[in-house]
Amino acid sequence: MTRRTPRRSLGLALALLPLLGLAPARAQEGEVVRSERESFRLTTFATGLERPWGAALLPDGRLLVTERVGRLRLVGRDGAVSAPLRGVPDVEAASQGGLLDVATAPEFDRTREVFLCQAMLVQGGALTRLVRARLSADGTALEAVTPLLDATPAQSSGRQHYGCRIAFGPDGRVFLSTGDRNVDRMRAQRLDDLAGKILRVDREGRPQQDNPFAGQAGARAEVFSYGHRHPQGLAFNPWTGSLWSSEYGPRGGDEINIVRPGANYGWPVVTHGVNYSGTQISDRQSAPGMVDPIHVWTPVVSPSGIAFYNGQAFPGWQRSLFVAALNAPGLVRLTTEGDRVVAEERLLFDRRIRMRDVLVAQDGAVLVLTDEASGRILRLAPP
Repeated sequence: MTRRTPRRSLGLALALLPLLGLAPARAQEGEVVRSERESFRLTTFATGLERPWGAALLPDGRLLVTERVGRLRLVGRDGAVSAPLRGVPDVEAASQGGLLDVATAPEFDRTREVFLCQAMLVQGGALTRLVRARLSADGTALEAVTPLLDATPAQSSGRQHYGCRIAFGPDGRVFLSTGDRNVDRMRAQRLDDLAGKILRVDREGRPQQDNPFAGQAGARAEVFSYGHRHPQGLAFNPWTGSLWSSEYGPRGGDEINIVRPGANYGWPVVTHGVNYSGTQISDRQSAPGMVDPIHVWTPVVSPSGIAFYNGQAFPGWQRSLFVAALNAPGLVRLTTEGDRVVAEERLLFDRRIRMRDVLVAQDGAVLVLTDEASGRILRLAPP
């Protein structure tokens, strides 16, 4: 298992970087930043977004961007931000909830279908909901908005840990992450409960007959894996075909996991973290029948959206996994070999910018959504 460099060792390493010509530059807007493998120019691509949370790249290079407060925007190739799109469903925009992820269907150029994940208030409380819609021909509205799946049961108290990332598998089926909702942690271990899971459904929200728990008494057929705390990143490795997730730990124990069908990832029975008060959650970090993470952060970085880099603009970043980090805030680059993490680099941590999501543009630039009231999209491009 790959572990984070201890704080003291990391501080010494950072102190030595200027001697190696690799100092983490405190560059001004538009200046060139040097990193271990590449130099890049950091610019602000778009502004005027309130708490942007998720983004999806359209075939023509524009972006659909969610704002957690409940708005969906279209961002042009020049960074211009549209007025809020009409037809967006109501959301429960409280605490960590709201309009969260957005993803385009693989055949978007033909169907114009988009999928949204949101916090929703229903009878009995709040829950995570998956929604399908169609982007209008003029790009100003959502049409045919259809709820597909509710991560039941709803929870009356607490508005945290919704999870809510969407990924499409190679076969076109939909994967959705859900959080444990942070009140009854053992929901993540119960197979009749859709909280704390990775779910797999078809485009109508129906569970698949080949899902690992389909037909099992006392289990929901939508469940693909379980024992997750708060997975906010979900992406397929384009070189191995495996599904990777990033997951918040409590105080310590943030994780990168490879999601396998039917696997139990342990929360809260095993964890590398403790309660925020410092008290113990579990005396075990690993257990038989539970899958260990492939990478752990203690202290935490609060990993949110993730994206594999397969662009051509930065050859030195090929086969990297980028992780948007909220606390400590910045952008993490993990070097991968197959389904292993072999190295870690931290970018822009000196700027103290909370980063919520990351994606790779068609020209190979890296785009990062900032978690700010006056939110931005940052662009990392060749100098």
